[in-house]
Amino acid sequence: MMLAYKLKIGDTVGIVSPSHIASVERYGRIIAKIKSLGFNVKTGENIYKSTYGYLASEAERAYDFNKMILDDTVKMIFFGGGSGAIELLPYIDYAAVKRNPKIFLSYSDGTSILNAIYSKTGLITYYGQTPGDFEDLRYYTYEQFASHFLLGNAETFVSNSEWYSLYDGICEGTLIGGYTLNFALLLNSCYFKLQNKYVLFLEDHEKFNDVATVSMFLSHIEQNEFINRVSGLIFGHYSEIINQDLMERLKRFGAKHNIPVAYCDDFGHGTNHAILPIGKNIVLNTIAKTLKFVNEE
Repeated sequence: MMLAYKLKIGDTVGIVSPSHIASVERYGRIIAKIKSLGFNVKTGENIYKSTYGYLASEAERAYDFNKMILDDTVKMIFFGGGSGAIELLPYIDYAAVKRNPKIFLSYSDGTSILNAIYSKTGLITYYGQTPGDFEDLRYYTYEQFASHFLLGNAETFVSNSEWYSLYDGICEGTLIGGYTLNFALLLNSCYFKLQNKYVLFLEDHEKFNDVATVSMFLSHIEQNEFINRVSGLIFGHYSEIINQDLMERLKRFGAKHNIPVAYCDDFGHGTNHAILPIGKNIVLNTIAKTLKFVNEE
């Protein structure tokens, strides 16, 4: 396991766009906000390109990503969601990541890259925030950012929502997961190898997928040998009002595999953007409604 150095005020954040075409106007506001917090910002040369109409080419996006990896002045690589990140997995310079570990932060479609980097290098990556969250920065979002990357004092997950224990229990393992579709696509991929006992986190949203589709992704996960390594599940924000069909599906997931399952609104495509470190050992207690990070020497 590798851990990147903490950020310092004055460090450079590199912004790339593996999954969407960035808007000059919107990203101008995002960059201005990040700079106002005391950081320098570099952007990929191709983030505004639309070579394919819907995205820049794989070569253009991979060029931006690897250039940020190789740039010693860049301490964090920050990117958002969309569709297409999985196309970059064969082109990422994983050897350079191992030589020069830095913070990788994203969510949603970024699931593919974050998990692949952890799996291929052992570097802890971070799920839960996107550059777009800094356009209208909320207190909880910045609090999470600061505790993980500036202060380095995130020992216990800090919640900003009600937790529901859908199958009671206590479990531990390596934290792994992300957006349900992207994580399901990683299974059996050469960019994700099974190594440990895992506590799985997943999230989805009703504006993208109905419960039947989420259930399909969960079934795909259940039908893979990966499920035998899963010791617990925490599911993030899905809808503004609790969806009982989803809650029942998650209860069945816990009962079928006899593992603790919890639901909360702390991460995902909602207003709360907690950070979850992929590759960190954690203890999940759905009865006490806590998630604790295990410090390792």
